[in-house]
Formats: sequence, structure tokens, C-alpha cells
Amino acid sequence: MSPDQRFAVVAGVSGIFAVGIGAFGAHALAGRLTPDLTAIFETAARYHMYHTLGLLGVAWALSRWPNGSALPWAGWLFIAGTTIFSGSLYALALTGARWLGAVTPVGGVCLLTGWASFAWGVGRATSHTGGRHS
Repeated sequence: MSPDQRFAVVAGVSGIFAVGIGAFGAHALAGRLTPDLTAIFETAARYHMYHTLGLLGVAWALSRWPNGSALPWAGWLFIAGTTIFSGSLYALALTGARWLGAVTPVGGVCLLTGWASFAWGVGRATSHTGGRHS
């Protein structure tokens, strides 16, 4: 499986989880969480979906600019960042364990670095014909 296919498949699976977890939060947890924990859960679901779409963007960019050496880093950082950022917020909302909030910024740094890697990878990539893409 090529890197672009791998990231597209992971994005598809992540999208399934983002929609499923979001629906669970909206329906099964309605009225069961305090308003602040509901907001935390919603933030986790929102960032989960945003970065699922970002991962899909990485897959597309790799299919367009396969020599974009920073693009795989972007994909792996989005996967790690989503897992750590959204995962810690989901767990915090469901358990009320506030110490999990200390883990969340690690995921945020991964997401930020992922976007920087994406920009760098696309900006430095060359087209299939060998010239810089403009």
C-alpha cells in the first residue's frame, strides 16, 4: 500500500470513529454530563473531525507530490495528535479526571507541528515533471 493510500485508509477509519463518537456524545451522553464536560467532549469531537480531514489532505498531497518528504511526517503527527488531543479530552469528559487535561497540550503540539509539516512538505515539493509546483 502506498503512503497516500495508507493515510487515506486511516482517514476513513478515523472519520468513522469521529462520526460515531460524536453521535454517541450527542445522543447517549445528552443530559448525563455537566455543561463543562459536554463542551470538552464537543471540542474533542470537533478537532477529531478537523484532523481527519487534514489527514485526508495529506493523502491527497502525497498523491500529487509524492516527493514531499515532510508530508508523511504531517500524516503521522495528525494521527498522534488526534489520538492524544482528542483521546485525552474524550477520557476527561467521560471520567471527570482533570489530570488528563495536562496531556492534551502534547497532542496540540503534535497537531500544530503536523500543519507546519504539511505546509513545508507542499511548499518544498516538486511536481511529477521535476520542476517546482507553482
